Amino acid sequence: MINDETVLLTLGFFAFCGGLIDAAVGGGGLVQIPALLHALSQHSIATVFGTNKLAVWAGTASSIFKFVHKINFVWKLLIPTMLAAFIFAFIGAMTTAYIPKQLMTYVIFCLLIMMAVYTFLKKDLGARSTYLKCGHKEILLGILFGGLIGFYDGVFGPGSGSFLLFLFVKVFGFDFLNASASAKVVNLGTFSAALLFFIPTGHVLWAIGLTIAVCNIMGSLVGVFLALRYGSQFIRLFFLILLVFLIIRMGLSIF
Repeated sequence: MINDETVLLTLGFFAFCGGLIDAAVGGGGLVQIPALLHALSQHSIATVFGTNKLAVWAGTASSIFKFVHKINFVWKLLIPTMLAAFIFAFIGAMTTAYIPKQLMTYVIFCLLIMMAVYTFLKKDLGARSTYLKCGHKEILLGILFGGLIGFYDGVFGPGSGSFLLFLFVKVFGFDFLNASASAKVVNLGTFSAALLFFIPTGHVLWAIGLTIAVCNIMGSLVGVFLALRYGSQFIRLFFLILLVFLIIRMGLSIF
């Protein structure tokens, strides 16, 4: 099935869409992973996740490269947040077999609803930057939330970019554009940690992974272009649409 051209084209299309969504607001894995699960049904879940991480790592790295010339990153905050996310994503990947995913699904489902309601009601949320400073308190909060989201990304994954985006907007006062770009930096750390686990354990299908990685990169470049062109209000609307999609999808799977 992997060598079938139709399957590769289909996976490439979903990888392009996933890369575009990821670059703008995060959550592209919810488009890409189901397609991989269907196409690679004869392989383990770990192999599907490992192959997916290779593609999203490439797409995320390319989007950061495009953002870095346009966004003033707060590296003093981002580096410790990314390191915490990296460490806990690796721990999460190792403990994935021991975490009750059904319980986590319920928790994430409730969090998504609260995020969607709050973002919808707060019309000015993320419209402009209210970021003031990066002191010890902000760095500690970054480490705390980076570790929590990193662990979730290692164990489960889908939607981690959206949680990061909301974190940077709500907790640190970033506008949606800067938050979207900053979330990519932290996600690059979580994806790298996951690959450090999946590659040595043989859970990456390199031929198909590299193919969809190219499509993911192309989608990411389009997503960055749209984000930079239309700014924070576009990302806010896109973010709300994604949250509604996530809530409906998870709700159907739960109920």
